[in-house]
Amino acid sequence: MNIQKYLAFVKAVEFGSFTKAAKCLNYTQSGISRMINDLEQEWKVTLLERGKNGLKLTSDGTKLLPYVKSICDDYEKLQMQVDEINGLQSGLIRIGTFSSVATHWLPNIIREFQKDYPNIDYELLLGDYTEIEKWIGEGRVDCGFLRLPTNPDFETIFLEQDKLLAIIPENHPLKDCDTFPVKALCDEPFMLLEKGAKAEISEIFERCNLEPNVHFTTWDDYAIMSMVANGLGLSILPELILKMIPYKIVAKELDVPAYRNIGLALKNRKTASIAVKRFIDYLPYRNMED
Repeated sequence: MNIQKYLAFVKAVEFGSFTKAAKCLNYTQSGISRMINDLEQEWKVTLLERGKNGLKLTSDGTKLLPYVKSICDDYEKLQMQVDEINGLQSGLIRIGTFSSVATHWLPNIIREFQKDYPNIDYELLLGDYTEIEKWIGEGRVDCGFLRLPTNPDFETIFLEQDKLLAIIPENHPLKDCDTFPVKALCDEPFMLLEKGAKAEISEIFERCNLEPNVHFTTWDDYAIMSMVANGLGLSILPELILKMIPYKIVAKELDVPAYRNIGLALKNRKTASIAVKRFIDYLPYRNMED
């Protein structure tokens, strides 16, 4: 039971919130708070200051945190060794992903993985690149699919170069062109597939010294397709999400070729759980990069 209290303390500090720590460890907020209170009573110290702006380590908490972290790390290594000895009979893999990978890659990868390891459970968190990077850094997920390059502190596996295509309605005047001019995308309302930090689509226009007339911004691929199909504007989408198009739209290559490099990222492969290490072996490509 003590190891759970230690984990509660470490995660509460990492997230600066009982609520976020509870979500990470699958406890209630009150459960996390109670475990840390138990530690404080047992050790006769105050570990955290609770305020409107979140949690803050006390001086005593700051002194004790490295030792508690070390115990948690050693416990994780112990569990990994036990798993290695007993074989991979159970486990949980937490994966951060975006919709096109979740739709077109993960079902096949997980299906093949489950043939050999049927008792592994999965938790999928859908987000944008910035959110997934944050989840990996915080330990909220074990690994995440991202556009490369990403955080230089992560270990990454390059998987595929995904072409970016212009998306237009079926009745567009340029529907029969060989390649769609990037400049023409600025002549009509533009539907931008981005959220938060600028991503690859904005970079295309910046590279061409152009500025699109953005009318709609989202991280939902299918919302973009629907908008374009209904004649509300044009867009650029990755080829991966266009493998099964449910809308009346046309995908055209750009006159300025553009791509995104998709990969899997994790904090440290050596300290990853045995379940995650085995999962990586089932990816379509496995070129580990520093």
